Amino acid sequence: MTSEQAPVESPLPLSKYSKRVALDSIAGRPDGGAGLIGRRVVVGGWVKSSREFKLPAPPAPPSAGVPKDISCVEVLQTKLPFFRSIIKVFVGEQRIRDKIDSVILPKPPQPSISILQIGDGSCVSSLQVVVDSALAPPAHVMQTGTCILVEGAFQKPSLPERKEKHTIELKADKLLHLGTVDPDRYPLSKKRLPLELLRDSAHFRPRTTTVASVTRIRNGLTQAAFAFFRENGFLHVQAPVTTVTDASGGARENLLLVAAALPDGVKVETIRASIKEKSKKVEELRRSDSNKEALAAAVQDLKKTTELAELVEGEQRRTRTYLSASGRLHLESHASALGNVCSFGPRFRACAPESRKVLAEMWMVEIEVAFSELEDAMQCAVDFLKFVCRWIMQSSAEDLKFMAKRVDKHVVDRLQLIAEGPFEKITYTEAVKVLKQAKNERIVEWGAPLSEEHEAVLAEEVYKKPVVVYNHPKELKPFNARCSDDGETCAAFDVIVPKVGTVIRGSQSEERLNMLSGRIKELGLEKKQYEWYLDLRRHGTVKCSGFSFAFDTFVLYATGLNDVRDATPFPRSIGQPNN
Repeated sequence: MTSEQAPVESPLPLSKYSKRVALDSIAGRPDGGAGLIGRRVVVGGWVKSSREFKLPAPPAPPSAGVPKDISCVEVLQTKLPFFRSIIKVFVGEQRIRDKIDSVILPKPPQPSISILQIGDGSCVSSLQVVVDSALAPPAHVMQTGTCILVEGAFQKPSLPERKEKHTIELKADKLLHLGTVDPDRYPLSKKRLPLELLRDSAHFRPRTTTVASVTRIRNGLTQAAFAFFRENGFLHVQAPVTTVTDASGGARENLLLVAAALPDGVKVETIRASIKEKSKKVEELRRSDSNKEALAAAVQDLKKTTELAELVEGEQRRTRTYLSASGRLHLESHASALGNVCSFGPRFRACAPESRKVLAEMWMVEIEVAFSELEDAMQCAVDFLKFVCRWIMQSSAEDLKFMAKRVDKHVVDRLQLIAEGPFEKITYTEAVKVLKQAKNERIVEWGAPLSEEHEAVLAEEVYKKPVVVYNHPKELKPFNARCSDDGETCAAFDVIVPKVGTVIRGSQSEERLNMLSGRIKELGLEKKQYEWYLDLRRHGTVKCSGFSFAFDTFVLYATGLNDVRDATPFPRSIGQPNN
């Protein structure tokens, strides 16, 4: 090894638990990595694209092809017919031919280098790695998706046409790991695939540049949410995923029965009456001279009916369990003791599988604040959105730039709209009036929920900014939203943003025991399932307010994507196959 190739201690930080250099520490340098030339590192990643370049074959030595232990006579014997005919009498032609053929070596393959573009998921940029065919055959390292871990030294790009795209490249001299790919079964290629095709390969699609950027932006939004909580004195509480309480007061479609559902209208009394009739029939058959087959059939029928009655009675005794549509009821119990609390986790809703903005499983950020009212919760929601937008613009600038180029050029502008611009606040009644004046295609009447089209008109056409709509009809909101003095509306609000619609739904909880009990009775809810929640009103009641932030929906807003299935790592849809 020459002095120019001598190892130089790398100034780059090593990944603590994998002893390699992450690519973002290389691509993020102001000089593009030029100052690293000559330094040795270990890098690893997956091949995104590749090219092979043939090198000139080394010149053959003068004596190539003629073994040293073959005499001139032997060579002449093989070349000249005249000498062959004379010498073969004394020596034998076949023996000499076999000797020559056995020692002449096959022609070596032409040497080449593999130019690999590898990514490790730490950043948008890839690193160019040069692998000599003497180190690894091109067929083993060039396939898209191949995993390699190599050691080598940085150098200037070896090919002139690559210098415009890359400041440096890594010349590999040690291959530490090689994970090959079956090209007949691997779904990805170096060509860009539509996002809808990648949904069938959710376990591989993070290796694509677009999905990797989306994942890093999701991570940035998660960090932003927890940073907001930390800076504002919130305690994180793990809310349950399953519960016996229907948090929304109307999400009965989320019911998850412990046993299989029975047909509607089946009552134990009806089945018991049938058992009496069948028992009489069995007794009559036993007293009569009927054949044994008829008696056996009647006994078997009675047995099945009895088993059905036991099953129905068991189902009526069972506790119904819900997949939680909201964790705010449980958060309220902790807010009533700890003040400001938050949670982050999956929530469930029954939805059509073709919905672009809603999945059966959606991740939600939820907060609950004690001693607060509706205005406090609305201000907290606005502050939260501004905070996460500012955070993501700073922490994920490279990924946002890529998404603006690849997916939607208005991504950063929309984030800026929330981060620095004002919010419009209007009541539900005012929103209905504005929509009627806007003469949109779908007419809205007071008392009806605002559709996606209505939300788009408000945020994108009328106000052209985020809109907070509050004081909704009580029938449209959860049972525990505080009823207003007019008896028709409640202290609830939605935050609507351009492109994706509602991203936050919040409310002030009903702190008055009589009013809350009345709503439970009015909606026909099973009161005993809410006794624990009513206890919060019986003992030390406090005004609480909070909201739920649709995390997956906001990822659409931050990335410019149009389908939530492309913004979620493993989307869950009813009636659809899931990984």
